[in-house]
Amino acid sequence: MRIRIVDAFTDRPFAGNPAGVVLLDAFPDDTWLQHVAREVNHPETGFAHRLPEGAEADWALRWFTPAVEVAMCGHATLATAHVLATTGAHTGTVRFATRSGVLVATPHEDGSLTLDFPTAPIAPAELPDGVADALGAQPLTALDTGTDIGDLLLELADEKTVRGLTPDLRALGRYSERGIIATARAEDPSQGYDFVSRCFFPNVGIDEDHVTGSAHTALAPFWSDRLGRPALTGLQASPRSGLVRTEVRGDRTLLTGRAITVIEGELLA
Repeated sequence: MRIRIVDAFTDRPFAGNPAGVVLLDAFPDDTWLQHVAREVNHPETGFAHRLPEGAEADWALRWFTPAVEVAMCGHATLATAHVLATTGAHTGTVRFATRSGVLVATPHEDGSLTLDFPTAPIAPAELPDGVADALGAQPLTALDTGTDIGDLLLELADEKTVRGLTPDLRALGRYSERGIIATARAEDPSQGYDFVSRCFFPNVGIDEDHVTGSAHTALAPFWSDRLGRPALTGLQASPRSGLVRTEVRGDRTLLTGRAITVIEGELLA
């Protein structure tokens, strides 16, 4: 069977967030799926198979990090939708049946894709003792992102602070189920983005995620409320970097980005 490596939320190879994508006839044993994800060793690998006509969705989709299966992943969903569109396996809007409900991806003529995801139910949270030391910066605001995402969202003083973080990853794992989202307002919005972020997920085997779609379902409502606009662009300032266009529509958030396939190969095992 074919396996593809796709860089998501970028239009350049070796940038954005890489994901493995495997199209199957059906989901095999979970152990095999986890072994493949560990072998691929990218932040996520998406596994999908076509559903019968009349089902609630077109394809079933699951996501695995090298360590665990996760309940939601934006960049591997974007990567999977990109593979379906570019290989002709599916044309037009595609509905994915996932652990987070039915998620929709719509391709556009310019090559970008828009994901329709649930908006994270962010709520103010108490700043845990010790998290500032673990992160290496003093947060201004702390928010809980809900059980589907399982992160602690921390607003920092400025973009420079976010970019300069060198956290104690082992210590960060104590403060949330998945990890920490650090964010700040963009210093210069004329550069093409409104806010920056970085995401650290040591509890699921990802020290720093490169570009995190699911995190933007929390970042989008947070910054849309702060900046007074439903449509924004976020820059995830990881070493690989990537842009996510966001639009909050009540209990749904649209995430738009590009993707590029960089490797195609044959999975022999």
